[in-house]
Amino acid sequence: MANSTIKNACFHHIALRAADYDKTVEFYTKALGMELVRSWGEGDRRVCMVGIGDGGCVEIFARGSAAEEADGEFFHLAIGTSDADGAYAAAIAGGAVTDKAPYDTVIPCHQGDLPVRIAFVKGLNGETIEFFSPKE
Repeated sequence: MANSTIKNACFHHIALRAADYDKTVEFYTKALGMELVRSWGEGDRRVCMVGIGDGGCVEIFARGSAAEEADGEFFHLAIGTSDADGAYAAAIAGGAVTDKAPYDTVIPCHQGDLPVRIAFVKGLNGETIEFFSPKE
């Protein structure tokens, strides 16, 4: 559904502050198959964007000063997929830790029930990554 207030609104990116920048970039690019879109900065000021595959990105920041660390991480990133099981397996093989193995559930929505297959892992920085596969 289009946003009637913000012209051409769409998801662009979610930002993640990484405890180990290099390992985090490797996890998202190699284990999860995302593509490095752009990068900038040096040392503890490095930043990059990796493409999810639909134009949206994860922006990864090297962890900087103690003041920056107080910002925290994101709550969770949900990645839509037609294969939650395969995405979950790839994440685990890449170093993520299982949170909830793939399972089927029905989300009781006001607009009608939404059957989904979902899985959750903890990424290299403790961030929760959800693989979300609608069954409609």
